[in-house]
Amino acid sequence: MNDSVVLDTVDLHILRLLQNDARTTYRDLAAEVGVAPSTCLDRVARLRRTGVVLGNRLRLDPAKIGRGLEALLLVQVRPHRRELIGPFVDRIRALPESRALFHLTGPDDYLVHVAVADPSDLQRLVLDEFTSQREVARVETRLIFQQWECGPLLPPGAPAHLSADRDG
Repeated sequence: MNDSVVLDTVDLHILRLLQNDARTTYRDLAAEVGVAPSTCLDRVARLRRTGVVLGNRLRLDPAKIGRGLEALLLVQVRPHRRELIGPFVDRIRALPESRALFHLTGPDDYLVHVAVADPSDLQRLVLDEFTSQREVARVETRLIFQQWECGPLLPPGAPAHLSADRDG
């Protein structure tokens, strides 16, 4: 099933600019893409209404709030049955250390991005919140030394000049 929304170059330009800075005013956005502010407002409203734009998020520096160690946890759930998956996902998403959760194919069932205070906090999280759960068969930990933002995310075939620099 294809849920794609038809986007023209103005929509794509708006999406690139908003992904680089979601606080951009409609007036500045309109001037940058070459349309009237009312047209820009209508375009962004349509992008939200059709589900292309899912919301605005505030990004925090984990280290500045006491969570300076980030890791990826590869988790294997056994048995991998539907009745266990929902509660497992809900529990992991509710953890304050969880940043992102991915359901995978292959030998590992989940990839969990976590942010913790230090190595002993990571050990506590793995032992108390993961391996203590009956359905968790294995957890493999990978520390994150550094990460970079990528993007902006545009549809396949978007003009190259629209996906250029990250900072506008």
